[in-house]
Amino acid sequence: MTPNDSDSNQSRFDSSEQSPAKDRMLANQDPGVSRREFLGMTAASLLIAGRLSDAGKRDGKNGIPHRTLGRTGESVSLVGLGGYHLGKQSDPDESIRIIRTGIDEGINFLDNCWDYNDGESEIRMGRALRDGYRQRAFLMTKIDGRNKTAAAAQINESLRRLQTDRIDLLQFHEVIRDSDPDRIFAKGGAMEAVLEAKKAGKIRFVGFTGHKSPDIHLKMLATAAQHGFTFDAVQMPLNVMDAHFNSFEMRFAPDPSASCPCSPNFSVDGLFPYRSPPGEDVKGGGSGPVRALQNYSPL
Repeated sequence: MTPNDSDSNQSRFDSSEQSPAKDRMLANQDPGVSRREFLGMTAASLLIAGRLSDAGKRDGKNGIPHRTLGRTGESVSLVGLGGYHLGKQSDPDESIRIIRTGIDEGINFLDNCWDYNDGESEIRMGRALRDGYRQRAFLMTKIDGRNKTAAAAQINESLRRLQTDRIDLLQFHEVIRDSDPDRIFAKGGAMEAVLEAKKAGKIRFVGFTGHKSPDIHLKMLATAAQHGFTFDAVQMPLNVMDAHFNSFEMRFAPDPSASCPCSPNFSVDGLFPYRSPPGEDVKGGGSGPVRALQNYSPL
């Protein structure tokens, strides 16, 4: 949205062919990891991959797992198409082919933003969504305007570029400044334009994204609560290194089963959320990147 695209790499490890020299090389890379621990980590990774594969078979389309997005009630693909990169191909027809192939293969969550590539990303996505593809997609885009006038103009421009009369999820983009929540909810702020657009049927759901500070995320939710508003989705960066600095996971979603401010109304930017098992702390005690990877398990 994790939403900001992510690549996954899978490596295979054959213990029967491992040499002592390679053992020493692994030890030099991380002196806290033994060969046995490395094998255990690899086995755990394969186990997680198997679980994801099973989930895809049960709930997905063409092998792509689907999950309910926040408070929307909509089923969206675990993997989305990131709009920023879809405006970078030298041939626009290639972008259209990528989008349509993704939808044909079971991806229905489409990410975009009013400012991506000066609007070219939305223009290409709009062309791709012709010929019945719009009806098969959950379309999300984002706006940068913080006052009512700018936000209204950006919403209408996004609708025109995307060649649609309705955006499934509109999000306030990059809520990264301490002043952003107050500006958005102020009198004459962007929220007024968004609510008017929703009332007019131009928008179905409302969310926001952030890439910097969990404190600002929490302030955005608190400011919304003060104004009697509840977001349908929240998009944030989560990854296995998040716990080591200014952690969104530790501050924003410490326990999915608890009544944390974001549960259950959050989505994840290009990734699905991970947490450490009970009793494990990946932040302290000399935990390095490999140990963090070992400790993390899917929700």
